[in-house]
Amino acid sequence: MTLRLILTLLHICLAVVTASAAMAQDKGIDPRLLPPLANANDPKTAAKELFARKLLPAAMPTRVVGFYARGCIAGAEALPINGDTWQVMRLSRNRNFAHPDLVALLKRLSVKAHKDAGWPGILVGDMSQPRGGPMITGHASHQVGLDADIWLTPMPNRRLSREEREETSAVMMVRDDRRDIDPHVWTPTHLSVIRDAAQEPTVERIFVNAAIKKALCREAKGDRSWLSKVRPMWGHDYHFHIRIKCPPGSGECESQPAPAESEGCSAGDLAWWFKDSVLHPKPPKIPPKPKPPMTLAQLPAACKQVLAAPDAKQ
Repeated sequence: MTLRLILTLLHICLAVVTASAAMAQDKGIDPRLLPPLANANDPKTAAKELFARKLLPAAMPTRVVGFYARGCIAGAEALPINGDTWQVMRLSRNRNFAHPDLVALLKRLSVKAHKDAGWPGILVGDMSQPRGGPMITGHASHQVGLDADIWLTPMPNRRLSREEREETSAVMMVRDDRRDIDPHVWTPTHLSVIRDAAQEPTVERIFVNAAIKKALCREAKGDRSWLSKVRPMWGHDYHFHIRIKCPPGSGECESQPAPAESEGCSAGDLAWWFKDSVLHPKPPKIPPKPKPPMTLAQLPAACKQVLAAPDAKQ
């Protein structure tokens, strides 16, 4: 692979992630306001347009189909928008659905964040759509109900209004030069919450900005084995991303290789992320053509059944 091609691909990835990071703070698109599709049966129709218009889960047994970035979920469960130690943000997006195992994990994590970090609770961002699948904005993954974003901003000690949940922004944790955390906003409690999440046995990976990974490596004490699950990724400077393993018995769920057992904290592990060419890539001379959106035919065949199933009762 040539250097020019590598830099072109890097620019594409950074552009996508930068847009996704911005979208994580935007209000997004309320699926209830989407107009009807002129021809939903057209095989060229983008799958994201079809799944976004499903406002309720499929009335089917819980079933994870496909890979995190190419799949769907039947029988998803909604995380209630309010709990004693959590609140769901950006309610208009209708993305607080997941596999029941992930819903249960988020509830446990919210209690641990209260107990171990002293946070009133956690603010939960995007999980999945009611039937999973590709989204109109924001994510390539989050398609099978096994991913969730947790804001790196503690829940306030009061109930937020619906308007506040749309307008409030999470706090940027990364310094302006992108090379380390911002010491004015980063605290040991952030490490505590991420560690609690990583120590959950079913968690496969946690994605954070490389600057946050650097801080965790520098500050973690005692048992550091959990650091192997925390992986640097573009964006993820306002929130961290939890991904759980394929649940037991989910034969149609496609897992990914387990992360390396090393902490991922050596200079060699992190140096690439802080190269100037990575932090500030030059745009390609010829802009790449946009990739066509994924169609229903490109998803696992069972996703067609999930999409066509009747709505679950509210």
